[in-house]
Amino acid sequence: MSEKSRTEFHIRSADASDVPLILAFVSELAEYEHLSHLVTATESKLRDTLFGTHPGAEVVLAFEGSEPAGFAVFFHNFSTFLGVKGLWLEDLFVRPVFRGRGYGKALLLHVARVACERGCGRFEWSVLDWNEPSIRFYKSLGAQPLDDWTIFRVTGKALQELGAKR
Repeated sequence: MSEKSRTEFHIRSADASDVPLILAFVSELAEYEHLSHLVTATESKLRDTLFGTHPGAEVVLAFEGSEPAGFAVFFHNFSTFLGVKGLWLEDLFVRPVFRGRGYGKALLLHVARVACERGCGRFEWSVLDWNEPSIRFYKSLGAQPLDDWTIFRVTGKALQELGAKR
């Protein structure tokens, strides 16, 4: 980052008033990943799940001056093998106009510091197979792909049916 960008760039924790911006970032990320058809999040859902009684995740927002540049969404998980909590990075996104300025790295490092400060044993995330720029970026920071693991997911009707089984 240039000295000018460094002084204008900042990261802060999101609050409930940021929900419209968070939803905008979610929509932009989904568009980038060609997954817009999967977005069912609404401002109401996000307000309840991020800032309600039992928040499911945390959000940090990145700004260049007063312009929203990107965001990161993360939450705790747990490693039975390590016996300690970890941190899962659900989403990291920087708007295209702000890319190439080190903001994605700054967001990732910010969340990594949170993981260290909280005594986490792991900091993990997933990346789409086709997203070579991100894969190269993550590897350049020392991240290792877990090629021997496959993510499984159950959603929607299949989740409801599974949850109803006895």
